[in-house]
Amino acid sequence: MKTRKLFYLLVTLLAFTVSSRAQVSVNVNVGTPPVWAPAAPVEVHYYYLPDIEVYYDVPARRYIYLRNGRWHRSAALPAHYRGYDLYRGRTVYLTDYRGNRPYAYYKTHKVKYKGNGNWKNKAYYKSSPGNGNGKHKGHPGKGHGKGKH
Repeated sequence: MKTRKLFYLLVTLLAFTVSSRAQVSVNVNVGTPPVWAPAAPVEVHYYYLPDIEVYYDVPARRYIYLRNGRWHRSAALPAHYRGYDLYRGRTVYLTDYRGNRPYAYYKTHKVKYKGNGNWKNKAYYKSSPGNGNGKHKGHPGKGHGKGKH
């Protein structure tokens, strides 16, 4: 019996010794922003596309949109948004939310980052300020979640 206890004690000590030497590496990379999104000064978890009132989850690479009163996640935009130009439409990186449901702040975002419902009108893209390089969308100074709008 003493031999068995001694054996378990040695195994436990050995396990602690080995685990104490192990290095812990944690990668906190939230995700790579989509190519159509403007560069953000910090890692961004969610973007908001005010013209179509859709969110984009960067790490999950999913669009979050409202359909029939419920929020859905999808790898692609729904067919209703076919023709929407992600490169030319306004994109807002969000910093004014908490948790993993930015759409809980949808009513605030809808007013604060008011979009233009004319995204189906090709002339809108040609005349919108701030669309010259395809990276920073919308009006100058309105491409992010901070600042006055």
